[in-house]
Amino acid sequence: MIKHIFLALVLILGIGNAAFGAEPVDVNTATAEQLAESLNGVGESKAEAIVAYRETNGPFTHIDELINVRGIGMVTVDQNRDMIRLEESRSPGE
Repeated sequence: MIKHIFLALVLILGIGNAAFGAEPVDVNTATAEQLAESLNGVGESKAEAIVAYRETNGPFTHIDELINVRGIGMVTVDQNRDMIRLEESRSPGE
């Protein structure tokens, strides 16, 4: 019983992906399929929305910007914070 409660808490807190070996994903370079596979609560349609937003607005500079994507809220971002990576984008000459 305690084991099941612990597992449920792990999944609810969004650390289930890390516990089960999923790799962090770069939201600025990943495909929709990679995003859907790696992020908790992000299916194919939300993953496609992330890619579309990125293509229209440029790369994300902060993880919290994901809430600007339709269907992605702060709860989803917080659940996946440890799994989200951002490719560093630098201007030439920096």
